Amino acid sequence: MANSYLLEVGVEEMPAHVVTPSIHQLHERVAKYLKDQRIDFTEIQEYATPRRLALLIHGLSDQQPDIDESVKGPAKKIAQDQDGNWTKAAIGFTRGQGATVDEIEFKEVKGTEYVFVEKHIAGKPVAEVLKGLPDVITSMNFPTLMKWGYHDLQFIRPIRWLVSLLNDEVVPFSILDVTAGRQTQGHRFLGHPVDIATADDYEQTLHDDFVIADQGKRKDLIKKQITEIIDQHQWQIDWDADLLEEVNNLVEWPTAFAGSFDEKYLALPEPVLITSMKDNQRFFCLRDQDGKLLPHFISVRNGNREHLENVIKGNERVLVPRLEDAQFFYDEDQKLTIDQYVERLKKVSFHDQISSMADKMARTAIIAKLLGEKLNLTDQEQADLQRAAQIYKFDLTTQMVGEFAELQGIMGEIYAKLFGEKADVAAAVREHYMPISAEGALPQTKIGAILAIADKLDSIFSFFGAGMIPSGSNDPYALRRQAYGIVRIVADRQWHLPLLAMQKEIAEQIQQSDMQLKFDYLKNADQVNNFFMDRLKQFFAGENLRHDIVDAVTKTNQADLVNIIEAAAAINDQKSDDEFKDDIEALTRVIRLAQKGQPTSSEVNPGLFQNPSEAKLHEATKQLQSKFAELPLAEALHQLRSLAPIITEYFDENMIMDKDPQVQNNRLAQLQQIARMTQVFGDLNQLIVK
Repeated sequence: MANSYLLEVGVEEMPAHVVTPSIHQLHERVAKYLKDQRIDFTEIQEYATPRRLALLIHGLSDQQPDIDESVKGPAKKIAQDQDGNWTKAAIGFTRGQGATVDEIEFKEVKGTEYVFVEKHIAGKPVAEVLKGLPDVITSMNFPTLMKWGYHDLQFIRPIRWLVSLLNDEVVPFSILDVTAGRQTQGHRFLGHPVDIATADDYEQTLHDDFVIADQGKRKDLIKKQITEIIDQHQWQIDWDADLLEEVNNLVEWPTAFAGSFDEKYLALPEPVLITSMKDNQRFFCLRDQDGKLLPHFISVRNGNREHLENVIKGNERVLVPRLEDAQFFYDEDQKLTIDQYVERLKKVSFHDQISSMADKMARTAIIAKLLGEKLNLTDQEQADLQRAAQIYKFDLTTQMVGEFAELQGIMGEIYAKLFGEKADVAAAVREHYMPISAEGALPQTKIGAILAIADKLDSIFSFFGAGMIPSGSNDPYALRRQAYGIVRIVADRQWHLPLLAMQKEIAEQIQQSDMQLKFDYLKNADQVNNFFMDRLKQFFAGENLRHDIVDAVTKTNQADLVNIIEAAAAINDQKSDDEFKDDIEALTRVIRLAQKGQPTSSEVNPGLFQNPSEAKLHEATKQLQSKFAELPLAEALHQLRSLAPIITEYFDENMIMDKDPQVQNNRLAQLQQIARMTQVFGDLNQLIVK
């Protein structure tokens, strides 16, 4: 018989951002539990609101299947003594299997007799298995946890009710002092406690009690209601997927409505208005047909349309103080200069064990200058970059950013333009934060991209130098994200920069500037390199590269991240060539033999050649060496692979470890010349070519 089972965990209102990941987590954990318990099912439906996480499981089998298994025990010579008496090992084994020594059988395995016990395990009824779900629920992880009452259990919010229905029967269990039954809670204000007759009645029962439990249907309803409003007024809406998801997880019975504010606030910069409405009030912004922001907004109420006019007025009233504050901060911030804001940064801490924000900017300016030189910036570009580096954190001391922290960088660009800074300098003030998430947008200007790299490099070098290195999942200063951002920027720009070798050069420049440091800028430099290699692996994972290629190219002394990326691309593009396997095997044979000795000279002496193949390989190697550094890496790999037939012939005719030390050294030197060229691709020995 196919069964339906309903599990609902009722809680106090959860933060909107945890609702969706929490129901997904519960789904995964319950599915795994049922699989581990050998209970089949056909489908699991998810339901989630701010006050509940629920699963409706369809097609549950009646019970676990019976298991007949033959359990292997100790060898016969251990299970019995010389007189044929059962030993403690045999007795302990059978007791552990719920059997007796009388049930022992002997079977031969690979020429040795072992003790076996035949076991029959009857499957448990599904209702009994489902009673184990409390452990699944209480083992869930959340970004924040709460304790309540005198209980030790920690959960996202206090658990207030539980529903556990197998078809129409309650499967009883308890979590703390809450016992599962069939009673759920309707909407907090419009509904009431209600009994669910059968598991399949769940969604309709709640709908009748003013709760739309299906988050997908709830979101569709919100979009439909909003669309009706904007169509009626010929408005356009900024459909923000994150905001829609958040609003959806704040309500159980949504009702959308439109509100307004005074047109005078439209004089504020758009990001300020949008932040005031979206981030602070969860309002959707509206535009006219030309895309201009309108003095209207749309919000979603958790309730019906009764007294909606009062709700609209209340929301309008709440927005006004936010806009008034924003207008005040905007006007006041323009009374000072950028240089005055920069001066204030001397009293703003970047980190108490590292430096002030002003000192961080000074270090970043040094790094930016070095990067600009290596990228051959024009004098004007270098001047713009230095100006951006001198001011790029100034908005942190403005009143607007003090109140709306999410506008840092954004207000910096706006104010920089108002104060007369060049457009690319102003843009760099905003773009230095980018990307603000792992896969977020990258800086669009050259100056912004360089400043973003410089700022992130300083943060990484500084925290590592101060001994604050990310470990496990602990990364409070988002250094992994910043390093990954650097990888993405240089990959996007194809900037060949020796970033992994610049730490010493940067430290020397800082020392020459007479800047006083609380920490050793070069401390843990090796760990910094490993840290970047791990971020490269993260980058390659997004490119779906084979693990052996990633292992090969990241085992390198290469300091240029883009070269490593290009090396991986070259190997990946050529891996399917017919000759690739043979070519790589020839090259890796060279690498392994070259590692066996240290020749007294790196020079090859043609006078010591004993076979034509030595001269042939020497000449081919010389020709490749003369142009190798200038070749694109894809072509460099092709050229290296072209040596493979000559290398094979060479090995057929020559014994590398010759009895004559001079000949042996000469041949090792010859192989090492080739091996050194392969190092631009990392360690080719890591490639799997079988």
